[in-house]
Amino acid sequence: MKSLDINQIKEYLPHRYPLLLVDRVIDWESGKTITAIKNVTINEEFFNGHFPHKPVMPGVLTIEALAQTAALLAFLTNGQKPDDNAVVYFVGIDGARFKRPVEPGDQLRMQVEILRQSRGIWKFHARATVEEQLVVEAELMCTMRSIADAPAVE
Repeated sequence: MKSLDINQIKEYLPHRYPLLLVDRVIDWESGKTITAIKNVTINEEFFNGHFPHKPVMPGVLTIEALAQTAALLAFLTNGQKPDDNAVVYFVGIDGARFKRPVEPGDQLRMQVEILRQSRGIWKFHARATVEEQLVVEAELMCTMRSIADAPAVE
């Protein structure tokens, strides 16, 4: 079993609070799968506005947590760590289906599998569960680019 703690995760992901959404990698297999967790607490910044009367983790952040897990798997599979000259972009999200809200106190368990990698595009099957109940499932696509090749934002 291969695992990563938060300090090791921060070596692979450039995200930091409040957007680092992976707390621990439980297990991973190069070129195949990864399982990670996000402990959701009431102290999360987004709960201040989503929603004050009934706190729910925004679905887009659940997808982001899965994307960060997928990026970890890609970096681990390639045997490389990102540097200041690299960036990972989403290029697609297909078939996203939300089945259950994520609330404070939940532990989000994220499972990502590589479906294929071709011409610099990675495709993953990603799913998140809480207590074995499906929260969201989607296919994610991303690409790694050097910052020099990244389009300028105007």
